[in-house]
Amino acid sequence: MEITYATSSGLDMAAAATAGRQVRVIPLQHPSTSSPSPAARPPPLLSSFRSKLKRMTATDWLELLVPCSRWIRSYRCRDYLQSDLMSGITVGVMLVPQAMSYAKLAGLHPIYGLYSGFVPVFVYAVFGSSRQLAVGPVALVSLLVSNVLGSIVDSSEELYTELAILLALMVGILECIMGLLRLGWLIRFISHSVISGFTTSSAIVIALSQAKYFLGYSVVRSSKIVPLVRSIISGASKFSWPPFVMGSTMLAILLIMKHLGKSSKSWRFLKAAGPLTAVVCGTAFVKIFHPSSISVVGDIPQGLPKFSVPREFGHLKSLIPTALLITGVAILESVGIAKALAAKNGYELDSNQELFGLGVANICGSFFSVYPTTGSFSRSAVNNESEAKTGLSGIITGIIMGCALMFMTPLFREIPQCTLAAIVISAVMGLVDYDEAMFLWSVDKKDFLLWTITSVTTLFLGIEVGVLVGVGFSLAFVIHESANPHVAILGRLPGTTIYRNVQQYPESYTYNGIVIVRIDAPIYFANISYIKDKLREYELDVSGDTKRGPEVERNYFIIIEMAPVTYIDSSAVQAFKDLYQECKSRDIQIVIANPNHDVLPTLARAGLVDLIGKEWYFVRVHDAVQVCLQHVQNLTESSSTPKSSSGDLVTPRRQSSFLQRLHRLQSGEDSPSTEPLLSHEEV
Repeated sequence: MEITYATSSGLDMAAAATAGRQVRVIPLQHPSTSSPSPAARPPPLLSSFRSKLKRMTATDWLELLVPCSRWIRSYRCRDYLQSDLMSGITVGVMLVPQAMSYAKLAGLHPIYGLYSGFVPVFVYAVFGSSRQLAVGPVALVSLLVSNVLGSIVDSSEELYTELAILLALMVGILECIMGLLRLGWLIRFISHSVISGFTTSSAIVIALSQAKYFLGYSVVRSSKIVPLVRSIISGASKFSWPPFVMGSTMLAILLIMKHLGKSSKSWRFLKAAGPLTAVVCGTAFVKIFHPSSISVVGDIPQGLPKFSVPREFGHLKSLIPTALLITGVAILESVGIAKALAAKNGYELDSNQELFGLGVANICGSFFSVYPTTGSFSRSAVNNESEAKTGLSGIITGIIMGCALMFMTPLFREIPQCTLAAIVISAVMGLVDYDEAMFLWSVDKKDFLLWTITSVTTLFLGIEVGVLVGVGFSLAFVIHESANPHVAILGRLPGTTIYRNVQQYPESYTYNGIVIVRIDAPIYFANISYIKDKLREYELDVSGDTKRGPEVERNYFIIIEMAPVTYIDSSAVQAFKDLYQECKSRDIQIVIANPNHDVLPTLARAGLVDLIGKEWYFVRVHDAVQVCLQHVQNLTESSSTPKSSSGDLVTPRRQSSFLQRLHRLQSGEDSPSTEPLLSHEEV
């Protein structure tokens, strides 16, 4: 783009018209009218994408298509192998009982949990970009599967399992599409307060849904707290002590081992070994005493999963909302964890690549009887604490799961159901985040309100409604903040040429006849009305004890600092034209200071630069203030009407408007002899 420099003659006209000192300002660079139109140039995003493709080498393409090649090429056996082996084994030992527990939570046979902890782990190790994320079944997704499919078909029917597998295929396709279209940024619009409130309430619902295995009688399947509590209370007469005592004992063991594992690095292994310890203790008790009142898992098929194509596509339409919801939850849980772990371990992670890896894992898994999987917070934390260095730890975990499927399933037959329920409850207790609520209350009441709304709606109206309401309120807050941006009145800090918000710096002062305004947001169709209203409000405000300069009864200039304005659309440009005409009719001049390099060409192409006048565009706010101060003094003195010796007013010519007098001053027609408005030290 060709740039031409504006001459400083227009900026110094007022100073030249006075007998005082010259006002020296920095000339603003204006875009040349001969610069190529935006239509002739490719969009910046497309141009950047093309240049990135041209720079990519064969190695870059390999890393893009097969992310595991990044750590394979730089793998150091001496430094990494032992850590990867230990972390892989640790997570594998933790995953075997958890996978069966989460399958029961989803309303599926435990074998499908083992399948879901086997195939996706291997696929993600190849196509996933995180080196510490542990993929497999998780509690929240399992609850969503149970809640939705339970309203369509009974969990004892084969159709229930087929729909769960089909759901994995749909979730995988959605994740791949979002990754390929680079739509991972959409998740930024969901507030952390929404996520925290949603997971807290979901954890409570999950824990209550497992109460039936502790109490010994059936509880209604629901994602709402009221039906669950009502069902638990109404069936109290069927309460059985043996499963309650065993479940409570197993839960106590899990919580104690988790606490000890967190308290000392040397006991860190206890946290991961807790689920396996509970399974071993519970199974041993059942093997020895054979209690009839404690239900067990039962027979589990032995062997690896067989290849099969998902079926029941007739229910595809009814599963789309659930697939979207599970995809959103998976993104929130997995990508957030993966990014945090990548930052902690010093490598970069592409959220879109991560989405694609999770999608491929679910798609491939759906052909091997897998229900929807995603990254697990608890297992990923254990994997990272065990010092996993690369994706090899995930492959080791997959091998452990394969060995369990091939050789150990006969041993799982006597696992008590209450033990698996205790594992689920222990895992979700960490999701209850009331500390976050207290933090939000002390920091930002609006975020606390968002947390409360999401939490309450999830508890009482269900998970799906809770997510929708939370996301809706989150977006509403974003839209409200965007449509009502911060607009500040600026004042000059004493002894400097710096202008800051007068509310933040009470010691700053303003000038009579001049309003200095800063708009702290992009300007577009949604917020331009609010900005215009604010400018009109500030224009009429002439009060203030900290004003300096000549005494005037109204404001003559509105100086708009546009440095924070990174974008302005056509609607806003048209609104500014209307605002200029309104101000002109009231003898007020609009002045622009420090426009952004992306905004100024837009104003020039729209004709707003010529409409306002190039002489009223400045590099600094202080330059604009100096010129306006000179004009205020000159115009107020030239407008004063002398009196005759008899005291009558002398009116040699009809009074003209402020802008007409301003034009004559700039043209040199009027040149009253005045002293400088401010001393050299003040300016």
